[in-house]
Amino acid sequence: MYSQYLCQFAQVHEQFRIPELMSVSELHGFNIELPDDMDVTRPFMILGLESDEHARILTQRCILVKSICEFYARGKTYEELHMQTRADPSKWARYVENTSFKMKVTAYNHSIPQTRARDVVEDFSYMGMLGKIDMIQPEITFVCYEEYVDKHGTTREKHEGDGEFREVFFGRLIDEGSARRLVKSFDVKKRKYYGNTSMEAEISLLMANQTLASPGMLIYDPFVGTGSMAYTTAHFGALFFGSDIDGRQMRGKAESPGIIRAAAQYGVDKRIIDLCTFDVTQNPWRCGEMFDAIVTDPPYGIRAGAKRLGRKARPSGAPPRTVAPRSESRPDDQPYIPPTKPYELSALATDLILLSRYLLRHNGRLVFFLPTVTDEYEEVDVQTMLCEGMEVVANSLQDFGSWGRRLITIRKTSSEKYAPPTFEPEGRRLELEKADVASKHVPAHKDFRMKYFKKFNKEDYVA
Repeated sequence: MYSQYLCQFAQVHEQFRIPELMSVSELHGFNIELPDDMDVTRPFMILGLESDEHARILTQRCILVKSICEFYARGKTYEELHMQTRADPSKWARYVENTSFKMKVTAYNHSIPQTRARDVVEDFSYMGMLGKIDMIQPEITFVCYEEYVDKHGTTREKHEGDGEFREVFFGRLIDEGSARRLVKSFDVKKRKYYGNTSMEAEISLLMANQTLASPGMLIYDPFVGTGSMAYTTAHFGALFFGSDIDGRQMRGKAESPGIIRAAAQYGVDKRIIDLCTFDVTQNPWRCGEMFDAIVTDPPYGIRAGAKRLGRKARPSGAPPRTVAPRSESRPDDQPYIPPTKPYELSALATDLILLSRYLLRHNGRLVFFLPTVTDEYEEVDVQTMLCEGMEVVANSLQDFGSWGRRLITIRKTSSEKYAPPTFEPEGRRLELEKADVASKHVPAHKDFRMKYFKKFNKEDYVA
């Protein structure tokens, strides 16, 4: 039996809200009933939950939840709000006799004058609360939320438009969001080790929630870089393994590896299983179904380009390469550094899904970012990357205007054992045909780096 709860969100990353709620509820084994008229752009939403305990779990784990209340009433005016509150006294009657309380009046996108806030509180006198008013440690807190239209960027007087709210909500506070404090705790600017590709704290925490990170899980990042995903997943109790083709990103210049130093800052260095340097297309994994989740932000060429071992294609007519015999020593006595070639984004994304299908356990999740061109993106772009045994769970956009990046969450649905991917075009084509997807479709994220530096002007890159 579901009861109604009023959820207040932080007004950022609107498309990430529902996937985060559903992931946390799945992790803890309970269901959420979403409203039919759901509008993720608004800061308030009425959810169906089975108990107050489930509400507390959401406030303690969801990064985007500011508070959750037991829902009492809503209205376009206070008259409508009071009518609904009076109509169902069973919700609050049990607190009348001997419960200390306080009442809080607040607003989204507005500052309420203290005098009017006091008048609002006095208008609830019909509830007849007989308990002690305690503003410090009350047993219960009643909250009245006024929602105003967003007017950021306009010049206004301090209390201009006071009372002209879009809607007002009333309920009993269950808990305030404690997980949002983690955004400051993992602030990249306060981190001992980071780089120009380090993921911002809020996004890395959202990604960690999408993996269902929890104690006992083993999570892998194949493009670990400076380790942003290591700290947040390990904070939630997971064990972490990372790899990268460039070991310098993981090590830094100090004696102790940079990722380990930063992990020690957060008290999770013991949960970093290992960090290895290798090309993901030449990986050392000799058995699959090892990991509970794979989470990564693949390089897509804006701040750092994706690379794989190999030599770039030679221009037609170019003289053949001369290769020195293996027995000859280098004149500068330096170790051999193998050549690398670019790893095109659409090929990387498809290979990442195939690798995840091989390495993930049944019901394991792959969570990664995919950059997309806003005007060219179609839903089929993501479907063309899928292979047999994998399904999309969530697809959330972080919009930057002419382009954006999508947080894709994919679940392994099959318990079948799969062979490791070949990382070659023919292998990708066969897998896509087996999955019966439109493998001939050219996704909008193909050649994303080139499109980005041409400022997404189709005339410059479409013949």
